[in-house]
Amino acid sequence: MNAPLPLASARRPIRELPDDLISQIAAGEVVERPASVVRELLDNALDAGAREITVRLSAGGVRLISVEDDGQGIPRDELTVALRRHATSKIASLGELETVGTMGFRGEALAAINAIADLSLLSRAAGADAAWALDGRTGELRPVARAVGSTLEVRELFYATPARRKFLKTDATELAHCVEAVRRHALARPDVGFAIWHEGRLVEQWRAAAGADVRLQRLADVLGDEFVAQSVAIEHQGGAVRVLGRAGIPDAARSRADQQFFYVNGRFVRDKVLAHAVRSAYEDVLHGHRQPVYALYLEIDPARVDVNVHPTKIEVRFRDGREIHQAVRHALENALAAPRAGEAVTPAATPFFKPHTAAAPAQWTQPAIHFAAERGLGDAAAMWPERRVDGAAPVALQPVTLQPSAPAPLPANDDAWPLGRAIAQLQGIYVLAENSQGLVIVDMHAAHERIVYERLKTQLDGAAITSQPLLIPATFAATPQEVATAEACAAVLPTLGLEITPFSPRTLAVRAVPGTLADGDPVELARSVLAELAQHDASTVVQRAQNELLSTMACHGAVRANRRLTLDEMNALLRQMEATERSDQCNHGRPTWRQVSIRDLDTLFLRGR
Repeated sequence: MNAPLPLASARRPIRELPDDLISQIAAGEVVERPASVVRELLDNALDAGAREITVRLSAGGVRLISVEDDGQGIPRDELTVALRRHATSKIASLGELETVGTMGFRGEALAAINAIADLSLLSRAAGADAAWALDGRTGELRPVARAVGSTLEVRELFYATPARRKFLKTDATELAHCVEAVRRHALARPDVGFAIWHEGRLVEQWRAAAGADVRLQRLADVLGDEFVAQSVAIEHQGGAVRVLGRAGIPDAARSRADQQFFYVNGRFVRDKVLAHAVRSAYEDVLHGHRQPVYALYLEIDPARVDVNVHPTKIEVRFRDGREIHQAVRHALENALAAPRAGEAVTPAATPFFKPHTAAAPAQWTQPAIHFAAERGLGDAAAMWPERRVDGAAPVALQPVTLQPSAPAPLPANDDAWPLGRAIAQLQGIYVLAENSQGLVIVDMHAAHERIVYERLKTQLDGAAITSQPLLIPATFAATPQEVATAEACAAVLPTLGLEITPFSPRTLAVRAVPGTLADGDPVELARSVLAELAQHDASTVVQRAQNELLSTMACHGAVRANRRLTLDEMNALLRQMEATERSDQCNHGRPTWRQVSIRDLDTLFLRGR
């Protein structure tokens, strides 16, 4: 038997909440777990000019969180004010709020923590004769011994709200979140030393970096030498936006997004605009669910970014999201496409290629050897669908073919033939070549696929994708957002090979789809494209869809495995790889070649022992 519905309660008057309840609500917004406290206290320590910070934890931070710093300290007469809500030294006016340049500024953290834990604050200001300790519960002040700086001790987190304590995980899990919070700060401030202790044991320590490139040193210390070895340097200035840092090569991608760090003016953030810009930059070299690794630092005028979006300060809002998106995307695309010779990159991942540019068209237009029909490719020109450009007659795409190279000795200069001279083919799959470093192994299908793909992109720049009408339109119940997007993007959809029109006020009809996707689910395709168009810039979506279609076409058009190639054809493949952007990865993110050095071979055969 169903329980009776509760009767409507009597109307309550509108009144102000009591201060203790206000503090509890604020604490719920700011403090989610021990790591939240660690983050807030680290922000304050860095704002105070600390150069050495020590974090001590007990029971994963539930029993004790202590953050010691050597910053400028807090004068005695300001200690009691520091624990009041909205008390801060960071801002004093609306103008300063709109140009925040510090990590903290709300004046909420200490008051929120004090409302749900046993907090004490020890501090000695520069020039003061002694340090003073403040008991957060009683307000008692007493002199203590301490050098210049501050120590915040937080004991028995959530003692005043035991229900919230039940939602915490194991001590090990909470400790891991605390360590991650410190790690994020450490990556942003290589000039500061950090140490983490748990139950009296040193868990992590990162000393203040010194030298010519402190950021690179800190990245190696925190993320490991492998991250530095398998990443490219990012340094890009796009208008008023500067992007620095390092981004991992596609080979370094991971199954989880656990090594993705983005900072805006030194603050770790999670932002959809930034995440989408990074992902779109990897689209040509990383497909599927693999996650790129990166540590990127965006510098921008504080007045052009709003950090006052969320109590945790982990979200931001940009005044011009399009400008930020383009700057980040271009920064990564340029770095991933550029040659990386001379950097600290593993030989297996070091491309020496010179990207194709308009200034060097000869790299594309030399005489060609075709992979002929007897090699299993048939009429390559017939593989490409017809395309209409600006309303003109259909134009058949021309295939990419390889060019011969007369047999020649290996050049003395690596810059001339970085991939060396072909010497053999293995199992109809790999091309073996010799260069000055040793042996080069090339996956011929993957390499040729990238060459075909980049050539097609050049040929089809700005053209529309040919569509195929559906015999019976596919209708589906659409959301108001989807209907509005379809109407607003009516001029964009045909360039994607799609025709989506209203069938009724709440129904859309898919009447045409791209020819190469005619066998797919038209409704699923329509929904995904409309979702992209609703969230992102239309030109970006158009470019992405074109590239995915061309990638599929290139995969079918590239030379297949088990095709026997002559040495001339192998050398032609190597030369075009050297002249093609991003040719160290195929369209699906797989590597196209590997270097095995003479030293590697000597080690394999125990030479010199």
